[in-house]
Amino acid sequence: MKKTLVCLSVLSTLIGAAAQAADAPAVTSNVTLTTKYKYRGQDQSRADKTVVPAIQGGFDYASNGFYIGNWNSSIGFVDGSDIEMDVYGGYKGQITPDIGFDVGVLRYQYPQFSTGNTTEIYGGISWSFITAKLSYTASKRYFGLEEGRGTLYGDLSANYEVVKGVTLNGHIGGTRLTSDTKDIHGVPSFIDYKFGATYDLGTGFSLAGAYVGATKKDAWGDANKGRFILSLTKAM
Repeated sequence: MKKTLVCLSVLSTLIGAAAQAADAPAVTSNVTLTTKYKYRGQDQSRADKTVVPAIQGGFDYASNGFYIGNWNSSIGFVDGSDIEMDVYGGYKGQITPDIGFDVGVLRYQYPQFSTGNTTEIYGGISWSFITAKLSYTASKRYFGLEEGRGTLYGDLSANYEVVKGVTLNGHIGGTRLTSDTKDIHGVPSFIDYKFGATYDLGTGFSLAGAYVGATKKDAWGDANKGRFILSLTKAM
């Protein structure tokens, strides 16, 4: 925990050192229709079904490196009516022309079951088409799991355009639960993965296909099962 907070503190101090030109305020938004919503490799809907369509969308406001945003998704654990509402804010900047950083806070909110509400502090570094990020759970629970404060999630993502309009997407992440959480709930830490591609259809539309899943299926069940997911997104 101490090492994590030190890393985030170092990233935060870069804000004062980074030289960033002032930019005009900007608002962007997006909406997505997907065949299945998985987060960190785990189903966010009924695990006994391969296809559970979800509608997702949000917006971001950015000015001079600072940003705030909101993102929402149907999650459908029971009948498809449940909702996840995320609110976040942070700061992005450049350490060098090729290396950027991002620090912030993210709150996951679940109106139908407040025990799932989770707050994370995160810090990330990006270079070219590669991004590394570390998230630390600051709330008492981690998505409903007790004694979740101190849970760590680290991930490495790569998005590389192989030809104009076609981008390969790769991701690997690791969830490190606290020892108390593992003892109470009898579940292990796990690794998640994603391999896919995104095709730019033009006029803000993009089509993505990916195989997404996680390890430790024997303990977590079909929620960690690998699935092929199709998504259509409109960016505005």
